[in-house]
Amino acid sequence: MSTSSSSAAERELLKNSFIVFFVLLIFFSIFFVNNRENNKYIIETLKLSGSAEEGDVLFKMNCVGCHGITARGLVGPDLNSITKRLNDKEIIKQVTGGLTPPMPSFEIDPVNMSNLLKYLHKLE
Repeated sequence: MSTSSSSAAERELLKNSFIVFFVLLIFFSIFFVNNRENNKYIIETLKLSGSAEEGDVLFKMNCVGCHGITARGLVGPDLNSITKRLNDKEIIKQVTGGLTPPMPSFEIDPVNMSNLLKYLHKLE
């Protein structure tokens, strides 16, 4: 009788181990695929030279409500010299991810992100 009970317990343990392994596999797959896509976006953005003038237009259309017309801050922080506090990769992650509430995340193509970066560098 004890052989049958231990065999059932072993099967249950094996089943639970398989489920945990499968869930972890899915989690890591999603994490690494998403991270790879973000890195591809960042790499593509950083390869571009950008236009400060186009970035200024983009800033005025999307950012002045929180950062002010001169980027000195209102609800959002002062962005003058932001490129001395954050590197370009960190700025891209902030803009696209909205990492510090109440900042929203923005879906922005690499060309426009490059333009915005160029504009922010001009604020130094």
